[in-house]
Amino acid sequence: MRKYFGTDGIRRIANTELTPELVYRVAKAGAYVLSKHSNHSPTILIGRDTRISGTLIESAMVAGFLSYGANVKLLGIIPTPAVAYLTRKLKADASVVISASHNTYEFNGIKFFSNKGTKIPDKLEEEIEEAMETGKIDEIKAVNDKIGISEYRQDLIDEYVYFFRKNFDSNIENLNKEDFVVALDTANGATYKVAEKIFKALGIKYHILNNNPNGININDGCGSTHIEMLKKYVKENNISIGFAYDGDGDRCLAVDENGEEIDGDKIMAIISRYLKKKGKLNKDTIVATVMSNLGLHKYAEKNKLELVQTQVGDRYVLEEMIKNGYNFGGEQSGHIIMLDYNPTGDGILTSIMLIQAILEENKKASEMNKIMKVYPQVLINAKVNIDKKYDYRQDKEINDAIIKLEKEFAGNGRVLIRPSGTEPLVRVMIEGEDIEYITKKAKEMVNLIERKLK
Repeated sequence: MRKYFGTDGIRRIANTELTPELVYRVAKAGAYVLSKHSNHSPTILIGRDTRISGTLIESAMVAGFLSYGANVKLLGIIPTPAVAYLTRKLKADASVVISASHNTYEFNGIKFFSNKGTKIPDKLEEEIEEAMETGKIDEIKAVNDKIGISEYRQDLIDEYVYFFRKNFDSNIENLNKEDFVVALDTANGATYKVAEKIFKALGIKYHILNNNPNGININDGCGSTHIEMLKKYVKENNISIGFAYDGDGDRCLAVDENGEEIDGDKIMAIISRYLKKKGKLNKDTIVATVMSNLGLHKYAEKNKLELVQTQVGDRYVLEEMIKNGYNFGGEQSGHIIMLDYNPTGDGILTSIMLIQAILEENKKASEMNKIMKVYPQVLINAKVNIDKKYDYRQDKEINDAIIKLEKEFAGNGRVLIRPSGTEPLVRVMIEGEDIEYITKKAKEMVNLIERKLK
């Protein structure tokens, strides 16, 4: 079992669990592992979100990289997908995003990306941990003219804006969008400046919300994890569609003009149909995780699409896509990956693709929202001791209860129990026809898990 890395990098409370000392060691080990097959001094990009601890973590990370002999370009506050894009465009050796995504401000995290702009695989994360634990990095020290140098390159964000203009400007310009207005909730996070730049560049009318970060208001009652504010705003202001991003900008949820949510599964249904019509959906396949709603399965069957499932985590969706030549996939939570454009979830890109699909169909967002039936699904988190969150697999009473539930819902729904990769939680998801009944059963399971694993 890995000591530091979870399903989405390292994520902990800043300056207590994610200390500068730990970050320094992670950076040095990361530079060593990611460049040990290279014959030149590596160049590493660093981007971050708006958390108050961002510069603290960034400083420790820069020190670790420079002490190894790596050179660093500091991109400043920038969305995760922009870092992934720039890593490939600039042919950097690796990159890092400092963010805790949708978590509250006291958390922060570290996500490594390879030179291809993809999150590094589990194997490389394990190598980084090994280098840290065996003391290998203590033997490595750049001296004299081999010490790395850093430079500030916040200007590179304009390359990401140009990416959108290059790919979408001409098509968007030809669509009838006179009465089309979008709302953008940037969650006081990494998209707070660049989202506005992109929508302005494409000539799409917009209202922008929660774009005044102060270091502690990231994801605070806003963004993709708190979509209620956007729902209310869209209804009250005659907005055509609203988009909510998370703290680092790699996920997006939407709201139609009636204030109804368009979640990641529905987004995948809408965009997959759009891509298929244009002959741009590789192998007519959607790649999703086991958390996707039963409705997406039914939608795929009805529309003669294949639905391939992976374990939870956008990295696993991407690995499946690359392995088998698929170009579209994502998660119910709003991580949508369009591999023809960017090798990671991209909230702003997802927005633009949805806008194109809606305008080209000449329909309202609410009409598009109906193309997939959603089956009732309940997800409740059991709060457990962080050292015990995997122990449910060995507990007989919990296992017996899970087996009983699975038999009960077989054919009429699903039961999925899994530990969070980043938090001291075990997630209990039940899907079925009766919302009251599945809620009752989910609560019973959560109570049992909490009682046994506290």
